[in-house]
Amino acid sequence: MADNTNRPVSPNTNVSRRDVLATVPASVVWGLTSGAATKASHSSGKRPQIAALVTEYRKYSHGQNIVDRFLGGYGWESRWHYPDVDVVSLYVDQFPESDLSRERVTRYPDLNLYPNVGEALTLGGNQLAVDGVLLIAEHGKYPMNEKGQTLWPRYEFFDQTVDVFRKSGRSVPVFCDKHLSWNWEWAQNMVRTSHELGFPMFAGSSLPVCRRIPSIDMPWEAEIEEIVSVGVGGIDGYDIHSLEGMQCLAERRRGGESGVVWIHALRGDSVWEALDSGSWEDGGWDPTLFEACLCRSQSLQPVHENSRHTYPRREDLPRLTASDPIAYRFEYADGLRATMLLMEGLVSDITVAARLKNQSEPFSLLFYLGSGHDMQPNFFNPLSHHMENMILTGQPPYPVERTLLTTGLTAAGIESLWLGQKRLETPHLAINYRPGKESTFRRT
Repeated sequence: MADNTNRPVSPNTNVSRRDVLATVPASVVWGLTSGAATKASHSSGKRPQIAALVTEYRKYSHGQNIVDRFLGGYGWESRWHYPDVDVVSLYVDQFPESDLSRERVTRYPDLNLYPNVGEALTLGGNQLAVDGVLLIAEHGKYPMNEKGQTLWPRYEFFDQTVDVFRKSGRSVPVFCDKHLSWNWEWAQNMVRTSHELGFPMFAGSSLPVCRRIPSIDMPWEAEIEEIVSVGVGGIDGYDIHSLEGMQCLAERRRGGESGVVWIHALRGDSVWEALDSGSWEDGGWDPTLFEACLCRSQSLQPVHENSRHTYPRREDLPRLTASDPIAYRFEYADGLRATMLLMEGLVSDITVAARLKNQSEPFSLLFYLGSGHDMQPNFFNPLSHHMENMILTGQPPYPVERTLLTTGLTAAGIESLWLGQKRLETPHLAINYRPGKESTFRRT
């Protein structure tokens, strides 16, 4: 399938962006964020209202997992938490037979289903009428390009949202589920636009904010020499999770984040050859960190059916790994060495281990997601909690630049594989940011 990346599809066939901008007075201050808007709502006794834009609203979809929490609440610490905001509008792009959106509209009288993004944000009127936007474009039937990327319409939803912001002369907080876009230029534009118009924005998945075993964070200002992750799944959908897990730890290192200078993706036998090299300098990674990741896993595949306590030998690894392994080796601008491994079958969870300067034992942890989708997936609770807090306060839990970097790493890793496992220089990933010192993952 052709990769049509020349320009984004215009979300409004009748009014161009230039036309919209021409109607907005130059004196409009775009920094009218939801922090101020929400305070005004509270002072008037009005609860903040939000719009949810989802590709598909069915059981186990991200749309259902997130929006249902805003509608019916969720467990938080030792109580059932009912959000202090109301989802009042819903745009759904696709309706499978298992669709739940129509039932939700029937069950919740204040919730309305709208035929397009614009009407969902204006509640059928002419001006922005909500205090926050949830952009959840993760499930549904969408084309895949030749690189293996699903063309989720996150940017299209975002662009249509921003058109309403510009026309209305004000903006509100936006959350974008998972990575920003499959298209790097579009992802950059999303972050650039949020800064230009002054609205709070954060993006990403539940992984960085979920529980951890042990319940620890990377020490603030740590001197990290090398970091390794062993995760599950394949490219485009699950590499982003492992990269987020690594990045939410690596960004706490001394000096903050300054970006990535090169990436080299490997697949299949090339991964095992890199593993055999025995070190980063020889084209692999620290074997002690790899072992630490496997030892933190709660799903390490047993070597034999009748044994649960045998650490896999090197010759066991290809047999235990259900599909071709993937490795993204990349180096940060400050010299930090990083390797993300996807080893579906060998494990079914995500772990990270890091070598800290002057420490003999690795720092390591498991990102704990619980029982998965067949049970109540509580790993969506902390992510939903952060969305609500951003809408109420105007403050995102971490800089959106974290997700911009992991979005870029995901795209660059896929590009490296598509070009025949070619090492790529990444000057476009010179992304600088500094997270807050306070940890944002769920501890209780």
